[in-house]
Order: sequence, then C-alpha cells, then structure tokens
Amino acid sequence: MLEMKVPSPGESITEVEIAEWLVQDGDYVDKDQAIAEVDSDKATLELPAEASGIITLKAEEGDAVAVGQVVCLIDTDAAKPESDATKAPKTEAPKAEAKPTPAPTPVKAETYATGTASPAAKKVLAEKGITPASVNGTGKDGRITKADAVNAVPSMGVPTSGGSRGTERKKLSMLRRKVAERLVTVKNETAMLTTFNEVNMQPIFNLRAAHKENFKAKHGVNLGFMSFFTLACVRALKMYPAVNAMMDGDFMITNDFQDISIAVSGPKGLMVPVIRNAENLSFRGVESEVKRLAIRARDGQITVDEMTGGTFTITNGGVFGSMLSTPIINPPQSAILGMHNIVERPMAVNGEVAIQPIMYVALSYDHRIIDGKESVGFLVAVKDALENPEELLMDSNLKKALEL
Repeated sequence: MLEMKVPSPGESITEVEIAEWLVQDGDYVDKDQAIAEVDSDKATLELPAEASGIITLKAEEGDAVAVGQVVCLIDTDAAKPESDATKAPKTEAPKAEAKPTPAPTPVKAETYATGTASPAAKKVLAEKGITPASVNGTGKDGRITKADAVNAVPSMGVPTSGGSRGTERKKLSMLRRKVAERLVTVKNETAMLTTFNEVNMQPIFNLRAAHKENFKAKHGVNLGFMSFFTLACVRALKMYPAVNAMMDGDFMITNDFQDISIAVSGPKGLMVPVIRNAENLSFRGVESEVKRLAIRARDGQITVDEMTGGTFTITNGGVFGSMLSTPIINPPQSAILGMHNIVERPMAVNGEVAIQPIMYVALSYDHRIIDGKESVGFLVAVKDALENPEELLMDSNLKKALEL
C-alpha cells in the first residue's frame, strides 16, 4: 500500500488546498495519471499518481492539507480491471454534486419566527447584523439553532415580482484568497500613486504592417505589441533604476537585471509569469517567451518557479476593452505599467489635427522609493521609445533588430 503525500510545490509554501479530485474513491489509476488539482497561494497544480493501483481518498475537496501530509492510498497489488481499462475519471463520470448550502426559508414580510435563538445562534446573528425575528428556526418549537444562524443571510428586501432571488455561497480558492490578501496588503502598506500618459501607436502600426508577415515566416511567432512594450520598459528601467527596485524593511534593493512579469489570463484566473533577463532578449526572444508562457498558463502547466520573482510588471487591460485604469502594484515590486485599448482619436500632428491610434498608459508606483520626477520620467521614456521604435529600440537598424 503506497501512501501518497503532498509534494512541495515551491519554496515557502507549507500547505495546499484540494481544489478537485479528478478520480473517485475506489478507482483504478495509472502511474502519472492526474488524480487531483491542488491550490497553493501562488498557483493551481495537478497531482499525479505515484503508482498504478486502486486509490483510496483520505482528504475531501476544500480541505487544507500540509505539505507532506498523506492525501490518498494506492493499493499497488490490486489487479487492473479487465472490463474497462480504467474507471472513468471524475471529469467524464457524473460528478458527485456538492451539497448546496441550505438557504434560509423565505420569511414573508408580515410573519416572524416564533422560536427563540440559542446563545450561540444569537452571537452569530449579531455578527451578521441579522435580527432573530427574521430567521425561521428549525429546532424544537421553532428554536433558532447555530446552524440556522450560520446559514442565514441578510434580507435583500421584499420582492415585488415573481423573479428569482436565489443566492449561492461559495468558498474562494486558496489562490484567490491569497491574491485578495496581497492586494489589500499593497493598498495598506505602500504609498501607491499612478501617473498617466498617451502613446501614438501609428509608428508601431506602420512598422508591423510592413514586416509582421516576414517576421512570422522566419521566426514562427507574431510580431505583437508586447515585445515593443517589454523592450521599451527595459530601456526605461535602465534609465530610472529606482523603478526596478523594491523595499525590504528599511532597505532598498536595486537590481542590475530586468525580470519582467507579464500578467496573463488563465483558466484559473490571473497569472503573472516572468520573462527572465529581458534585457538580453531581442524582439524574437520576447515574442517567443511570451508565447511559451501564455500557452503554459492556458494549459494549466505553469509552475510556481515560472511565476516567482520579477522586478517589474506589465499588465494589458486593453484586451478586455479597458480605456484607462490604475493598475495595482505586484508586491514586492515597486511599479507596474498598465496598457489599455487602442482607439482612433483626433490629435495634433505637426500643427494639424489628424486621426491617430492612441493608447493611454498608466504607471502605478510606490512613492516611498520612487519620486514623481522618476515616475513621470520613466513613463515619458516608455512613450518616446514606442513613438520612435526604429531609432530608440532598434538602433536605427530594423532588419538586424527583427533578425530578418
């Protein structure tokens, strides 16, 4: 009998949460078959079977289990069933439905519960701001039990029509809880400000229109906007190193490298893989790395190590239609650049009004170590590089920069 323990998904992670079992108790599993998805505070990962055999589950979905704790047993001496090669995994077989949280019985506006609340129930109701009179008790003689109080929800008003008024109570994943915790920490512990600017994207549009087909044919990746923004940020970070630094207590840590975190949307939510040493990459190198990380994030194969670290973050809300936003810093970094959608707008060009593709950009930064002069200067440097890409990002040698 093999005891399967929770492996360490990464440094500093001490526990994970069983997000979903992909097999059922008593199933025959093959070695390396994915049997569960587990959430850490940084990523959702698959748990593969360490051997073939009949599995016995020792933890429930939603359980928080420590690294090294036994979560299932595998009987390696069990014979493989002859009828079916394996029992259908949970994703194919009808999944045991989670018991829904019992909703409180609707109370008509003119009626009230006749029972009294137990002391424990009173405390829970007081914390929720719910009066006992608005809760129907299920205990003896209508007494309101602690379970009634826990399941009670505040009144959302008296319905005036026959529409649905159902609610659902769902526990957040460990990853989402950790993200929420980190975001609140950023707001509370940093002096975060945001500065804005606009970028005329016409030069990049012209450059891409002329060379994107040859670029893709030669390198197998698209010549997208991300390589221009990444290399523009690398250039600006070298000019303003404080934007590439971070706080550590009373100390400021500066970096002589640029590890650029790229926020991407994955099946489990927002993920932020890191492009290591972006200062050493060409346009082809950046686009290849962005594609590789995006595919791994989409397929749920991204690792904790690939999302750890980073000295500066770029996030693109424009893919969802955002015109302008104040992105929140990705701790312990000190700054983040927000890209937005590109819209044709009138602007002055050489003294005349012209319709140009414009993107608003935003830089959120920690004012504790980045002054206004540096933050504004950084964003202007990014703007200059994007509006003069051939000169400032390609050293006036377009074919060499694009490796055509």
